[in-house]
Amino acid sequence: MKTLNVLLAFVAVASLLSCENEDPGKYADYLVAYPLTMTAEEFKNGVDITVPRPIDESGKIYAYRDYIFVNDKYKGIHVIDNSDPNNPEKVAFIKIAGNIDISVKNDYLYADSLTDLIVLDISDINNIQIVNRLENVLRDNVIWPVEAEIFEYGEGYTEGSVLIGWELRTERRLIEEVQTRFENELMMDAAANSVGQGGSLARFKIVGEFLYAVDNHSINIFDITDLGNPLDLEDVYAGFDIETIFNQDNHLFLGSRSGMYIYDISSPAQPGFVSEFQHGTACDPVVVDGEFAYVTLRGGNGCGATESGLFIIDIADLSNPALLKSYPMDEPYGLGVKDDKLFVCDGSFGLKVYDKTNVPELIALEHFEGMTTFDVIPMADQLIMIGDGILYQYAYTETSLELISSMSLD
Repeated sequence: MKTLNVLLAFVAVASLLSCENEDPGKYADYLVAYPLTMTAEEFKNGVDITVPRPIDESGKIYAYRDYIFVNDKYKGIHVIDNSDPNNPEKVAFIKIAGNIDISVKNDYLYADSLTDLIVLDISDINNIQIVNRLENVLRDNVIWPVEAEIFEYGEGYTEGSVLIGWELRTERRLIEEVQTRFENELMMDAAANSVGQGGSLARFKIVGEFLYAVDNHSINIFDITDLGNPLDLEDVYAGFDIETIFNQDNHLFLGSRSGMYIYDISSPAQPGFVSEFQHGTACDPVVVDGEFAYVTLRGGNGCGATESGLFIIDIADLSNPALLKSYPMDEPYGLGVKDDKLFVCDGSFGLKVYDKTNVPELIALEHFEGMTTFDVIPMADQLIMIGDGILYQYAYTETSLELISSMSLD
């Protein structure tokens, strides 16, 4: 034990000397992405139903009847019984390699597994069944972590392995080496109550008898008239860097890193382009309420923008969307609307609540600080919000939000 203590002391002193000798102007902290991989065989057999487990990284949320589904990035879905919002309970974990999104209709859950579409029967939540797997139908569905500053492509990646996601680490690197590497890489790359509700970061959306799933460039369309046997229809090319999808009436609103695209789905199997609103380069979820669209733009990351904000867009004329007003934000992610309220998840700056009675003039009502927030689902009776490993639920009151419960997913 004495030898071990001496060794630890030596390591600590060496570390301190190293830090003291380091020129702070030459080094900086970077967010580095390392690939998460598995063998092709493991990926093929990468769907399973298991007992509840701690969450690794909070992803998107989805509400369906008395259940909340929380994505664990690239790993699967936590199933939470929310029949008592005061005491939600994890009941199962659906292991799905490479999963980031789901949608549910009439007890059939649709989930992505990289480029595959998985169908599960959740009519008996204690006995979830795998019904179908459509291979290679989400053709450009590999998600890149836009917040990463460096990608270590070769680390842990071998020939024949399948890339299912990314692990992010903060590392101290020599600035000159990073800049040289970046320059080189740039040159190289020149029935309404039977359907659940997702948040503003969703890439899956069920409308009627159709499931729309956006990937980086296209709208993937599935006829789900036969719920257990989706028909893969012809994709519609929609642009570059598509990130989110929202529906109002007969229109889809797609959020991309460069703008908002509007598509007409009067002919559901053949979405038709209506218009585009361009806003520069930034991460972009969008929600729509009546004649207005609300878009959050998050800068300071791989999306390209330096400024963050909330944009309010007039869509009374869908063929000619126009910016009405913008509001500065810190690091916004998802957002939601209910009646006269607008809810904005501002990352590590918490949840911001606005009165939108007189759009585009917003009145700040509340700011819930001291928490990290990613996305919200404004339900009829409560607001559901996901943070960093925590599920929050709030009741609406006449003047405020009242916390019902906060559940750690660890």
